[in-house]
Amino acid sequence: MQFSQFLETYGKSVEADAGEHLFRQGEDHRSLYAVRQGLLKAYYLSSEGKEHIKSFIQPGDFIGSLTASYAGQSASFSLVCMQQAELIRLDFSRIYEASRDNANIAGVVVDFLLAFAMKKERREYELLCLSAEDRYRELLKTTPHITEMVTQNEIALYLGVTPVGLSRIKKRVAELG
Repeated sequence: MQFSQFLETYGKSVEADAGEHLFRQGEDHRSLYAVRQGLLKAYYLSSEGKEHIKSFIQPGDFIGSLTASYAGQSASFSLVCMQQAELIRLDFSRIYEASRDNANIAGVVVDFLLAFAMKKERREYELLCLSAEDRYRELLKTTPHITEMVTQNEIALYLGVTPVGLSRIKKRVAELG
């Protein structure tokens, strides 16, 4: 069975409104989502209630808490729709079991995990090795349209700076071209 057929057969179409959470940090949630339309935000909340944006998820992306889905623990982050979204929800255990018996599905799972690991590696590098200004430049280079889709506050949270710091960065970037 091809993965697209598997997704069509075992996935469930879900529509979610802007502001709607698919799951929250601390909840048990064992599903993965394929994003067909919309924009989602994955974020952490510190014990003090401070938000840290992990990533923005766009059409064509897959997202889910592997900690919750595979390890059976609670989700380590929250997932909220920033725009109305069309998704396909797939039970993790179903895809995991299918990947053990079907080479095509196993290949898709491996590709997903590799893409996820590379995205995570790139994000870690940016946070640990690049200045906030360089992180902003990288965001503009890799996803230039995101600045039109999210608020300046959300960009600041994603970059790990204050909104005032982001304004200064934007001014410097505009001056230097």
